[in-house]
Amino acid sequence: MTKAETATAALHLPPGARVGIIAGGGSLPVEVADGLAAHGYPPFVLLMEGEADRKQELHRYEHDSLALEQIGSLVPRLKRYGITHLVLAGEIKRRPQLARIRPSLGLLTIIPSVIMALARGDDGLLKVVTRGLEKRGIKVIGAHEVVPELAAGEGTLTVTGPRQSDWRDIEAARQAAKAIGALDIGQAAIAIGGRTIALEGIEGTSGLLERTRGLRGHGRLAGKSRGVLVKCAKPGQELRADLPSIGPQTVESAHAAGLAGIAVEAGRSLILEGPATLARANELGLFIVGLAADSGHG
Repeated sequence: MTKAETATAALHLPPGARVGIIAGGGSLPVEVADGLAAHGYPPFVLLMEGEADRKQELHRYEHDSLALEQIGSLVPRLKRYGITHLVLAGEIKRRPQLARIRPSLGLLTIIPSVIMALARGDDGLLKVVTRGLEKRGIKVIGAHEVVPELAAGEGTLTVTGPRQSDWRDIEAARQAAKAIGALDIGQAAIAIGGRTIALEGIEGTSGLLERTRGLRGHGRLAGKSRGVLVKCAKPGQELRADLPSIGPQTVESAHAAGLAGIAVEAGRSLILEGPATLARANELGLFIVGLAADSGHG
């Protein structure tokens, strides 16, 4: 989806739509809330206890809180506040403690699906959650659909662009990121000197970059410079949740790891704190590129 297409999608909320945000950690819930308000849809924010870490900024909007173990009351809570559309925004680092979940009729109907989804990985679980919400009359929408300015544009987004040698790294890392994405392992890979040297695991992108920083002086990487981080949506991913994202800290960590730049999928990745992220990349001499998304995935 191009940025123009996401802008069109943002206008398709029906009159009287009441948009809720399930807020996890990071800046994304704040950016979604502020963007919705700017577009004329003041949001309702449901803060996930122990996960949402930008509460002071989110408390500007009507809000409530919910523990992961209270997930069975999610739909009644949303219905009580008149929510018609829902955005899942921000990182949720832990899984609910099953022994502490209070059973409810609504929860019991989806437990078999949730158990199967947990076996399939994070994206399988997200698909079950979104389908379950929509069956109960709440439409799930992506952050990039309602706040299109968050979506990465296509092409070079910074003052500095990739060198010819960097494109070999971009292609190698992109293929690797798609491969691990198909296995629902991660969304990112790093290539240096035309070959993939590190893949994202459970530690996330920050851990991947820290690991790469530590590898710089070892073996065949010793003396090699540059390199690229690539983040891609997983093949067949539920695009309304957990899109790949980068932000100012990603840029700082990429620079610390000695990388020349970052590539993401245009329209299928988010640039958080966009002006600050691009400004910091320009200050450090890193490039950020939006790649045309592969056809046939999504």
